[in-house]
Amino acid sequence: MKIERVGIIGAGQMGSGIAHVCALAGYDVLLNDVNAQALDQATAAIKKNMERQVSREKITQGDLDGAISRIATTGTLTDLGQCDLVIEAATEREAVKDAIFKELVPALKPDTILTTNTSSISITRLASKTDRPERFMGFHFMNPVPVMSLVELIRGIATDEETFRTCMDVVDRLGKTAATAEDFPAFIVNRILMPMINEAVYVLYEGVGNVRSIDKAMKLGTNHPMGPLELADFIGLDTCLSIMNVLHDGLADTKYRPCPLLTKYVEAGWLGRKSGRGFYDYRGDEPVPTR
Repeated sequence: MKIERVGIIGAGQMGSGIAHVCALAGYDVLLNDVNAQALDQATAAIKKNMERQVSREKITQGDLDGAISRIATTGTLTDLGQCDLVIEAATEREAVKDAIFKELVPALKPDTILTTNTSSISITRLASKTDRPERFMGFHFMNPVPVMSLVELIRGIATDEETFRTCMDVVDRLGKTAATAEDFPAFIVNRILMPMINEAVYVLYEGVGNVRSIDKAMKLGTNHPMGPLELADFIGLDTCLSIMNVLHDGLADTKYRPCPLLTKYVEAGWLGRKSGRGFYDYRGDEPVPTR
């Protein structure tokens, strides 16, 4: 199947990043969000990030102009009905995704491929809520999308070969690399990454080290570009907690129990960079540890 028009649901950090790379790859992009302000912020961020790429000679001004001209926005979900490929990148809550698919699916063309950028939720279960489980799969980009080269492709139990091959072709056209994962909780990357972050929170919770020492130890001791607590703030502590809950519920193993301190931060609304406070306080000139 030939993909020419890509619909993206959700204009947050992930959705805007996916729109960015798809437009640069020559796809016509329709970006959807229920929040008009989020759409305005997303288009401004996309242009700013592309301008940064021009200044670094990663792309040309012509590339930027062409890509921006290919991005349209809409607040009406059913406007995505004529897209060849739809990528859902809404919040990491299954009920939200189910509601989106329930509204969207009746408007889709029969051959439209429907995908989700979920980082942990069962692809098979999400697909079962639609009319096209054979044309449904996981299309998990890494954050920040324009920088990270990996895309996890996850087949549900019913995903057919044509859908898988078409999505592989899209990944190639985006200039990225695909890793295929089986449909188990959190797939590959987050199955490994999130327990590490959760363990770092336990180390903080138990007083083994403070925020700075934990991040410094992992950056200098294991050559990680970001410490685990800094990374958790970048991802969003609510997202980290959601993924840990999916792992804990889906695999029924106590080693995936979310740290109580992670739960407490989320309950306080301290979600990381996006809320201004997490394991660091970002409201000043420099991030300051909150613990």
